[in-house]
Amino acid sequence: MLVALAANLVIAVAKAAGGLLAASPALLSEAAHSVADSLNEVFLLAALRRSRRPADRRHPFGYGKERFFWSLLAAVGIFVMGGCFSFLQGVEALRSGGEERFSGYVAGLIVLGVAFLAEGASLIRALHQVRRQGGTAGLRDPALRTVVAEDGTAVLGVTLAATGMGLHMLTGQVVWEACASLAIGALLVYVAYGLGREARDQLIGEAADAETGSRIHAILAAQPEIDSVEALFTMKTGIDSALVAARVDLVPGLDSERVEEVAVRIKRSIAGAVREADQIFLDVTDRPAREAQESPAATGERGGA
Repeated sequence: MLVALAANLVIAVAKAAGGLLAASPALLSEAAHSVADSLNEVFLLAALRRSRRPADRRHPFGYGKERFFWSLLAAVGIFVMGGCFSFLQGVEALRSGGEERFSGYVAGLIVLGVAFLAEGASLIRALHQVRRQGGTAGLRDPALRTVVAEDGTAVLGVTLAATGMGLHMLTGQVVWEACASLAIGALLVYVAYGLGREARDQLIGEAADAETGSRIHAILAAQPEIDSVEALFTMKTGIDSALVAARVDLVPGLDSERVEEVAVRIKRSIAGAVREADQIFLDVTDRPAREAQESPAATGERGGA
């Protein structure tokens, strides 16, 4: 990851130098794009380091959600540094009309060509990793999904910038390059919105995926001592961790020692079958006791025939 960060920074510097030399709004927009990607990787490094801290008294469920917080900051950074800057470059080019000199455009296009090869190779490598992990199933890995999205966006952004610069050189109309800058800005805003929405859902308490919930429910329903599963709740506490809370009714006739043994066995079964379930809580009752507790006499409700 440090190598990728260093490469992104070098590409960003090259794009910025080429953009300033050529006074190219599209190339400067792509420089902002690379800076935003570099910022995202810095935030990801911080998230990886901080989220690995063990649980403590103040944070008994650990620091796994640190990743979601830093992802939200990365989304804000991409929106402000990448999207807004690209929009400003496009609007300014349309307003001023740009300069009709192309002395630095050849160097700028060479920089974009090198960036395209680097980003394209990274994208191919990421897609190969997705294929090795089972195709679309591999995209369930948030880190891999983020890499694919970033590399795909980078390749598309470089293509837009090169197309805008090329059409500007051919036609002498800066509007092509301005449109490329606006398109890059829209692309970055869209990516930032997607990252921010995902981080928001996870920060406020997103449930584990449906397949994980179904597996846990099936494990509970298969236990001979469980009469019914009344409620099952899950919540992601990190990339690879989740909290599981279930309320189950046991069959009648189990004494307290037997209930404790059953609860321990069920927790071990869930933990063994579902790797991310690291915090498991069971609320166990027997049906006769619960029905008595919920009867009109016990709850104060009026009824009767």
